[in-house]
Amino acid sequence: KANGIANLKRMSIDEISAIKGISKVKAIELLCAFELAKRASYEVLKEKPLLNESRKIASYLQDKIGSEKQEHFVVLFLNTKLMLLSERTLFIGSLNASVVSCREIFKAAIEEGCAKILISHNHPSGDCIPSEQDLVVTNQISQTSEMVGIPLLDHIIVSASSYFSFKEHHLF
Repeated sequence: KANGIANLKRMSIDEISAIKGISKVKAIELLCAFELAKRASYEVLKEKPLLNESRKIASYLQDKIGSEKQEHFVVLFLNTKLMLLSERTLFIGSLNASVVSCREIFKAAIEEGCAKILISHNHPSGDCIPSEQDLVVTNQISQTSEMVGIPLLDHIIVSASSYFSFKEHHLF
C-alpha cells in the first residue's frame, strides 16, 4: 500500500492501521521507530565533521525530506569546525518549486551565529538533476555568502533514493 517501506513513514496513523493486521498501537510504534531512526541519524551527523562527506549529509537529508511531496528547502548551520549547530526548514514550496530568499537564509545564519552553511532541497519527482532555477538560486546564494562572510559549502538536492551535490559536480 505504501509502495515500499521508505514511504511508510509518510503515511498517517489511520492509513497504516487500515492495513490488514496492523492495529492503531502498532501503527504508532512504527511511526515512532521511524522518528527514532531519523533522530539517531541526526545525532550521528551532529557528532562528526561534515566537510567532504556529501554522501552522509545526503543520507540524512533523504531521511528528513527525500520523500516529501512538496519541495522543502533546508539550511544546515555549521560552526568553524564544521560541526552541525542546527538546521531549519526555511521554505516549503509546491510539487516542483519553492521560493528561496537569500535574505531569509542569511538572517537565519546570523541568528544562529554560524560560520558556514550547507543548503539542500528535495525534488519530489525523484530526479535530482538541478533545474536552471536551481543553478541560478545557488549562484545567488553563493555570491551573497561571499559578501556576508558566511561561506556556502554545498547545495545538495535529494530524493528518496538519490542525491546531487553541487560541490561534487564543481558547480560553484
